[in-house]
Amino acid sequence: MRRCNQCIVERMDSPVPLIPQLAAHLVAAGGKRLRPLLTLAAAKLCGYPGTAEGGTRHVALAACVEFIHTATLLHDDVVDESQLRRGLASANAVFGNKASVLVGDFLFARAFQLMTADGSLRVLEILSRASATIAEGEVLQMATQNDLGTSVERYLEVIHGKTAALFEAACRVGAVVAERPQLEEDALAAYGTNLGMAFQLVDDALDYAADQAELGKTVGDDFREGKITLPVLTAYAAGKEEERLFWRRVIEENRQDENDLEQALDLIGSTGAIAATLDQASAYADRAARALAVFPDSPLRRLLADVASYTVSRGR
Repeated sequence: MRRCNQCIVERMDSPVPLIPQLAAHLVAAGGKRLRPLLTLAAAKLCGYPGTAEGGTRHVALAACVEFIHTATLLHDDVVDESQLRRGLASANAVFGNKASVLVGDFLFARAFQLMTADGSLRVLEILSRASATIAEGEVLQMATQNDLGTSVERYLEVIHGKTAALFEAACRVGAVVAERPQLEEDALAAYGTNLGMAFQLVDDALDYAADQAELGKTVGDDFREGKITLPVLTAYAAGKEEERLFWRRVIEENRQDENDLEQALDLIGSTGAIAATLDQASAYADRAARALAVFPDSPLRRLLADVASYTVSRGR
């Protein structure tokens, strides 16, 4: 991870001053670096030699994965008009929307430079497909916004696109660089997909259950934006007619008063929507851990299984 972070900082450099300035703001905000960590761990689990033995592809591709993720965050914060990211002012709040979009484009370009430098068409296929799927997921989320008629299946399709697809790709390329058989590649892809689904479900639950310091962004952002998430769908389905009228006003009609978020939190709490969402996340986390069964037992395999468990524990 130290080598990966070094690669990230080096590749964020540019003679255009605003780019490293905005990049430094992102680096200072921290972040879990979970996606690049998955690439490094997957490669190691598959026996890829570490940097001490001369293997460096996994480090560059882990940085590539983080660039794709960060680029999407920059664009998302502009689309969502977010003011906080990882507990600090978002890049668009500090530098403006234009700079955030353009630096996001720069990071996408850097990601593709790293892909082509790797030289593997298979890696390029995996990561470019994930990039397209992320964009499709975000557009699909925009299409379902303010629509309480959205099915749970469509919601799951959204979070698979916007989140799980990159988790899957991050894990899959670890097996590819290690030149492992299709069985192991598919197992790691399944692990990543299910982990990503669990991760996003917990994030959606936390938007209605966490405090702002814990969440790292403004609590209730999804509510104010009219995003359709599982807590809302669950509360709406379980609600009485009066409660459904409330949800239609604040989500579909986007007419919200000062105290509506508090009422939404009460309704989500009283209908058990958070518990139902976390139960769904737990099911995905269990599938992620089971997908690793094709690998021999090892501390690293157990650690990856623990990552899935920890992902759900954030919401408990």
